[in-house]
Amino acid sequence: MNDRVIVDSSFSAVINAPIDKIDIPQWCFTLREQDYQNCSPAHVAAGFTTAPDGARMSINVEVIGGSLMVQHYVEKLGRKDHLILESVSDVFTPAGRTTINVTWELRVKPLADGTCEFTNHVQSSATDEMLSFLERQGIPFEIFRTQRQPMSIAHNKGETPLFAASIERSALRN
Repeated sequence: MNDRVIVDSSFSAVINAPIDKIDIPQWCFTLREQDYQNCSPAHVAAGFTTAPDGARMSINVEVIGGSLMVQHYVEKLGRKDHLILESVSDVFTPAGRTTINVTWELRVKPLADGTCEFTNHVQSSATDEMLSFLERQGIPFEIFRTQRQPMSIAHNKGETPLFAASIERSALRN
């Protein structure tokens, strides 16, 4: 594990739609707020815009482990079956505000019966700002990582089948 990685988790779920009907970037960049909220009790708000360089951006607000996160996911790869987003996310804690790097990767692959396997992969890592933030509080990074992992992994595990169901509904509407 990279010495700055906090969490690296992947979960999969089945989408009952053929691969040619699925368009993950289309789903992500048109996701209605209510649909995002329905994918996890931790989801607060969602929207989409563009980054300063013109790349598509998904804005997600959620609470993980008691910390409010505002994620600015910028598209790095956008294929119908594979989307990679990167964010320097704001994290609001009782001790103040800091940032965290998050890579969110969504991928589908066809299964033999005309369905697809959806994989939701999330990796977060500490920014320099976060390491300084933890150091000022006397919190060793290893302790922070150990405490953060169960909450983030549980969040990813819970939202993955609900994201798959939302992508399935979107695919079958189109």
